[in-house]
Amino acid sequence: MDLKIENKRVVYPFSVGIDSETGMMDDYDVHIERWLKDITKMFYDENAAIKYLNKHGNIKIYEVYEKGIPEIDGEVRFCSSITYPGKIGDEYFMTKGHFHSRPDTAELYYCIRGHGYMLMERENGDYVIEEMYPGRAVYVPGYYAHRSINIGDEPLISLPVYPGDAGHDYGTIEQKGFKHLVVDKDGKPSIIVNPYYKE
Repeated sequence: MDLKIENKRVVYPFSVGIDSETGMMDDYDVHIERWLKDITKMFYDENAAIKYLNKHGNIKIYEVYEKGIPEIDGEVRFCSSITYPGKIGDEYFMTKGHFHSRPDTAELYYCIRGHGYMLMERENGDYVIEEMYPGRAVYVPGYYAHRSINIGDEPLISLPVYPGDAGHDYGTIEQKGFKHLVVDKDGKPSIIVNPYYKE
């Protein structure tokens, strides 16, 4: 897929298919799976996550397919992101969420299937939430942590696109969490303040 010209890695033109029903990429280089057992601490009600594991066993929360495009300035990276339907306690299945390692970089999410939200939050706790549904694109500016949340009954599939050198900072979210969460209240999505958020 790539070659070196004058000590710079250059990518050949290529195309790839993404199944609109499953979200699977047909010629992927990297496949990431996030199972409940691996991310129980990402849900604010960790006890509910443990009870779910004990009762139902491990379950896949989300997965990502991506191409091995160089992580350098000038390239554009993209992937297919699939978040499955379900809840732990009253909290919908969601991705871990991340800042970018280069925090000033933005990201675009184009929704292919499903119904959900993109939660975007700055380090000071200011947040914006945008609805995701097929044909809808969500722009995530730099300096916002972001996560996809599936509020529907089918997979939430999106195509994220971001600068090659953006990188991913998952550690900040793993340590602090998001200040705001999306939960089911009386059958409808509601935003609450995370009782375990670490300032």
